[in-house]
Amino acid sequence: MKLLSWNVNGIRAAVGKGFVDKIHAMQCDVVCLQETKAQDDQVVATLEDLEGYYVFSNSANRKGYSGTAILTTLEPLTVTNDIGIDQHDEEGRVICAEFPGFFLVTVYTPNSGNGLRRLEYRQIWDRDFLAYLQSLKKHKPVILCGDLNVAHRDIDLARPKPNYNKTAGYTQQEIDGLDNIVSAGFLDTFRYLHPNSIKYSWWSFRAGARAKNIGWRIDYFLCSESLTKNIKSADILNEVEGSDHCPVMLEINVS
Repeated sequence: MKLLSWNVNGIRAAVGKGFVDKIHAMQCDVVCLQETKAQDDQVVATLEDLEGYYVFSNSANRKGYSGTAILTTLEPLTVTNDIGIDQHDEEGRVICAEFPGFFLVTVYTPNSGNGLRRLEYRQIWDRDFLAYLQSLKKHKPVILCGDLNVAHRDIDLARPKPNYNKTAGYTQQEIDGLDNIVSAGFLDTFRYLHPNSIKYSWWSFRAGARAKNIGWRIDYFLCSESLTKNIKSADILNEVEGSDHCPVMLEINVS
C-alpha cells in the first residue's frame, strides 16, 4: 500500500492549487489530510472531482479551523472520529480507519501557540492521545500519520538552538511527548530508513523560508514496531507544492 499524509492548510485552497491532479498523479491507495479548514459537507463537495476515493471527514465545531480527512481507494472495515474525550474532541483532530491488518490513524496535533500559551494543554493532549494509540495497539498494529507539530531532534529543523524551549514545536515537553510515543513501540519510518537525511516538511511563509530550505520536519509516518519488516519506503516529497507543508509518504506491505 502507498500511503500519503499532507497538511493542506485548507482543502478548498489546496484544490484551487491543483490538489486533485496531484493526488491522481501520485496514485496513492490512501491519502490522509490535516487542517482541512472546512465542515464535513464542504470537504465532500470540494473533492467531488477526486474519482475513485471514499472520503471521510472530521471537522471542528469551529468553522474554518483544524479538521482532518481520510481519502481511500479501499473501503475500511470501520471509521471512527476523535479519541473519546470531550476536552479534545471539538476540533476534528483525529480519524481512525480500520483495515484488515492494521489501524490507520491520522492526527493534527494541537500547536502550543504563540508564547507557548497552549503548551500545558498540549501536554495533556500528548498523554491522552498516547493512551488512545495504546488502546488500539492491543487489537492490531497501528500506522500513525499526520502533523505532529514537533521536530523530534536537532536534525529535524534548520535552526534548533534559537528555537529550543522558545518556539512552539521544539520545547522539551513536546519532544518528550513524541519520545513517549516512540518508547511505546512506534517507529519513525522516515528516520528509520534515513537516519542522517536532512529533509523538512514545513516552512514558514515568511522571508522565503521554503526557497532557502529553512524548515522543520513535523509531519510523520510512525508505525507499530511489529510492522518494521513490512516497510518498503518512506519519503518527504519536498517538490510537491500547494501548502506550507509538503506531503510525506509511506509504502508498506500490509494485508
